[in-house]
Amino acid sequence: MQFPAVRMRRLRNNATIRRMVRETNLSVDDLIYPIFVRPGENIRKEIPSMPGQFQLSADKAVELSKEVYDLGVPAIILFGIPESKDPVGSEAYADDGIVQQALRAIKEEVPNLYLITDVCLCEYTDHGHCGVIENNDVANDPTLELLAKEALSHVEAGADMVAPSDMMDGRIGFIRNALDENGYENTPVMAYAAKYASNFYGPFRDAAESPPQFGDRRSYQMDPPNSLEALREVELDVMEGADIVMVKPALPYLDIIRQVKDRFEMPTAAYNVSGEYAMIKAAEANGWIDGTKVMLETLTSIKRAGADLILTYFAMDAARALQR
Repeated sequence: MQFPAVRMRRLRNNATIRRMVRETNLSVDDLIYPIFVRPGENIRKEIPSMPGQFQLSADKAVELSKEVYDLGVPAIILFGIPESKDPVGSEAYADDGIVQQALRAIKEEVPNLYLITDVCLCEYTDHGHCGVIENNDVANDPTLELLAKEALSHVEAGADMVAPSDMMDGRIGFIRNALDENGYENTPVMAYAAKYASNFYGPFRDAAESPPQFGDRRSYQMDPPNSLEALREVELDVMEGADIVMVKPALPYLDIIRQVKDRFEMPTAAYNVSGEYAMIKAAEANGWIDGTKVMLETLTSIKRAGADLILTYFAMDAARALQR
């Protein structure tokens, strides 16, 4: 059958029928909110390139976490800015590290909020790279030991899930083994499985104060033109024990999200990264777009592509908009 018997506009006639036949529904349950924590008290330092986002001391992170939970957002992911940095990122796995402090404080005050931590060394090293430096490059295997120590320290401090973002080969299995050997076999690992060397990360480097002091991260993060390589990366992380796999960034890699979801049929996350957030905020500030509508359309596109979970700085704004 075809026109005039078939008229596609019949099911677009009003808001009610459009809602009834909608194929993709964005929910607050899909969202994870990133929070940046730093040492001190009563600190709420705005990130200039990410309007509405802040570096927070642990006490302020607790306050924000309560707001996040009250809005129905189920989870946060913590990133740390340490008091001091050194070549091996020792603050990343210190018992009194800033993420560890924040975990304990938030878990005590907001016990039902699900706490995820980013596991990487770039915020903690004085060179800004994601691992140990040998011969002017990141040494893969020595870095694995430190990542495992960091993940274990986060879980011991109260993390419900760890999310390794470093892109070292073999780190998911190494972290999985460390957790299992220490009695944390039920703690999930969300792998940044296909993390690209993207230009959309610029504002994050301001937020986490972690730009590389030499070179770049292209020797360990993925080359943007590649898609088959992404599937290999994801497959390896799944084989090593990843419970959730992530694609980062989201919008320039919607095709990768769809391929990953179709191929592996397992929980899939996507990171709506800082540059994607900043562009929408900048366009909104200039009056060029309706920021709320574009935000919701953006997040819906990520979910339509196959993401079950979306890490996004829009999580609180989206939660408010979805309640209207």
